[in-house]
Parts: sequence; C-alpha cells; structure tokens
Amino acid sequence: MRVMGSPLCAAALLALVVISVLLSLLLGSLQLGARRRLSASGSADARGSALRHQLNERRKEIIPLLSPFGRDGPPPAASQRRPGEPTSGAAAPRDEISAASGRGSAPDEMGCGSLAGVRTVDVLGSGYTKLVVKVVLPRTDQPVALKFVNEQGNDMEKCLQDFQDPRGCHELVSYKIKKEIVLLQRLKHPNIIELRGHCMGDAGRDERGEEGAGKEGGRVTAILEQGNPFQMIQLLQSPWEERFRVCLGLVRLLHFLSRSPLGSVALLDFQPRQFVTVSGELKLTDLDDASVEEPACRADADCVLHFPRRNFTLPCSETLGVCQRLNEKRNLYNAYRYFFTYLLPHQAPPGLTHLVDHIMNTTGELRADINQTMEAFEHVLLLYKSGLHLDNLSPSIIRDYTVMRGMATSGNVEYRCWLSYSHQGCVLSVHNAQEAAFICSSHSQCTSFSFSGQRTWTGRLLASFRSSFSHLVPDGTSEVYLKKAKPSV
Repeated sequence: MRVMGSPLCAAALLALVVISVLLSLLLGSLQLGARRRLSASGSADARGSALRHQLNERRKEIIPLLSPFGRDGPPPAASQRRPGEPTSGAAAPRDEISAASGRGSAPDEMGCGSLAGVRTVDVLGSGYTKLVVKVVLPRTDQPVALKFVNEQGNDMEKCLQDFQDPRGCHELVSYKIKKEIVLLQRLKHPNIIELRGHCMGDAGRDERGEEGAGKEGGRVTAILEQGNPFQMIQLLQSPWEERFRVCLGLVRLLHFLSRSPLGSVALLDFQPRQFVTVSGELKLTDLDDASVEEPACRADADCVLHFPRRNFTLPCSETLGVCQRLNEKRNLYNAYRYFFTYLLPHQAPPGLTHLVDHIMNTTGELRADINQTMEAFEHVLLLYKSGLHLDNLSPSIIRDYTVMRGMATSGNVEYRCWLSYSHQGCVLSVHNAQEAAFICSSHSQCTSFSFSGQRTWTGRLLASFRSSFSHLVPDGTSEVYLKKAKPSV
C-alpha cells in the first residue's frame, strides 16, 4: 500500500498545481480584460469630454456675432468692450444662424428646397475645412456656389483621429461654416460675397451629384453668389483701370470693416485666395477667420504688428485696455503688401503717378489710417473719371485727324499693344478723342482709331487703334478718326 500511495499522491499534487496555475491565469486574464475595458471606457469618456469642450468653445466664438436689436438698441461695438466683457445673451443658442437673422431665413432667401435636383458644374475650391462647388439651380438655370464641409479635408481627418466620432466631428468642423454664414448675414457690403441663403438639412445633391447632400444631423451649406477665383497673374496683364478698380474695392471694404455693425473686423487670414471677382468687382468670400475683437493690452509693447519684413508698434488704450486700431492697421498693411504693391503703381497714368506714389508711401509705412487712404483713392478716381489729370495734353493734337461720324471700319489690320482690353488688337480706355489722338500719335503703327460707344466701369470710352483698314461701312453708333497725311516737303 505504501508503494502504491506515493505515485497517487504525486499525481494528485500535480493536478492540484495545474488547476491552481490555470485558475491563476484565468483570473489574471479576467482582471486584464477588465482593466482594458476600464481604460478604453475612460479614454472614450475623455475623448467625448474633450470634443464637447471644443464644441462649446466654437459656440462661444459665435456669441459676439449674435447681436439682437431690441428696444435698447445694439450692444456696444466689439472695439468698445473690454476683453472678456459678455455680449447680450448668456449663451449661444443651438441654431446660431437663425439667431443671427432674427427669424431665420428671410422669405426671399434660398433654403434646402432650392437645392433639390441641382446640377454640379465644377469644383471651385477645396481646403482644410471647406469644399466649394458651382451648381446650377434646376428651375432658373441660375449658377450659385455651395460651400460645405470637406469630408476629406485635414480638419475632418484630424478630428476623427482625435475623437473617433464622425457625427461630433462633422458638427465641430461645421462651426466654421456656421460662423461664416452668421458673418455674411451681419456684414452686407458690395465688396463682400452675397449670401443667397443657407441649408441645414438633407437636401440637394452632393459634390458627386448624388441625392441626399446631408450627413448625420444634416449638412450645413452656405448658398452664395458665384464668383471667379482671384487671378493675380491675369490681373497683372490687365489695364491699369481694372487693377485700380480691385484696389479701390478693397479699400472700400476695409473702410466698412473698420466700423462694421460688429465693431472693427480683422481678417486674420488675409490672402488673395480669400477673394473672388464678380463682373470685375473684388469680393471677400472667406470670413471664417475674421476676428471682431481688438487685442487686449496693458502697454504699447503688447500692440506690435508682426510682418515678415517689418513690425509696427501701435498705442494701447489705457481706458479700454485694447490696442487702438490694430485690426484696421493689420488689414491695411496686408492690402498694401498683397495687392497695392503689385497692382497699383505699374502703368499708372502719368498725371496720377504722384498721387499713387503718395498712397504707396503712406500705406507702406502705415502713416495713414483707412479714412485717409480711402479719401486718397476716391480723389484719384475723381481725377481719372473727369479727365482732369490730362490738363497737359495739347488741344491741337486732334486737328491731325479727320473724323467720320456714323461710320465704322471693315477689313481692319490690327496691331497689339500693352495692357489692351482685347488680346487680338489694341483697345484702350480714354477720356475723350483728344486723349485717343495723343495715344495714336505715340504709336508708330497707328493710322486711325474709332469709338463704338462702349464704356468702362468709370464711364470712360473704349477706343480701338489700328494700322489700316480696307473700307468704311455705315454704323450709326460709331465714329472713325483717320490720321491726316503729312504734306510732302
């Protein structure tokens, strides 16, 4: 019995050890799984909390833009409030866009119903946040631009990586478009793109032409007038009058932004790509990076404008605790370095160059404010439209030409000239026949010029210059000026 008992005891002991080890491993596995689930749950809670925090921060950005006009009138302008001072309204409502417009969309504004069955024509642009497409409305064949969240953009991709919440991320990224819609509702100006309406639901087609443009919770879509992307290279080859028009429109816009209904507005992302042109008129189309608060300060050293090549120090208002006119000056210098430098001085009319040089010097050194700059631009416009800058032209120069009214030319031999309105010939803007005669006399190949009644945005005449033509034809709206042959000696 003793011989048999030893192996049995050993086997029982071995089984007990194995069972103990298995139980220990099982218990450890259960504890590890529980810790992992607890950790995952904690991470999810942390991500959700961080996402909710960011959503609340985005809502707070829109609070200063919601300014209901009651019997007490509008709240103080942003430039007159101390930093951190609340605007009217304790919290931003969920439907910020409707709050900004009072009752929501105006009766004549486009809404989600307007987008049913739209036809996508082209993608106008895409960025970190937004996608802009050109569509044609079905009932009117009217082209408009739709701006909505870029699902493949960097903002959406980063949000999904951080929070792993598609619906929450779509709402977070949508706040830039919501802010832009609110700003477009509040800031109406000829040089700001026109908001035709907005949609906050599943309507229309997406950028691939598929039904149901909305995502979870509904897509936020801004419906805008359709403009053409700003083309600096193309504008550099345009007549000075068209380049001056762009700069003038920009100055008028900045003057409006310096005293807008929201206070002084700074364009923090001031780049030519933020603008479009509509029938030659410059219009601001991206406002999501606009700021309606002047920076807080305690001393002038807190009010430094930093630019790549130079800095400017502005005064700090001890009473308000903000930098005086910093938003205005930031906008003005950016206009100088991105637009004026390239568009304004080159090929300016000789009688206006001294005024243009003065504008360039004062804006480049920030010695003039936006009021003085706009006055200088309007003065140049007045002289240019009235022809007062041409007082040095000899009145007798027109005597070298024979005029034939009610006639046009046929079989023309064209020549090209710099900054022409026509790429096939020489078509320039002139104040009158006297200025056209002066230009023709300065071109060695010019033998005649004519008017057809066409005018530019300033009201100046368009004159066509040519080297020869085969014959004249009757045309009641035209007149031809033919250079007289010089008497032979």
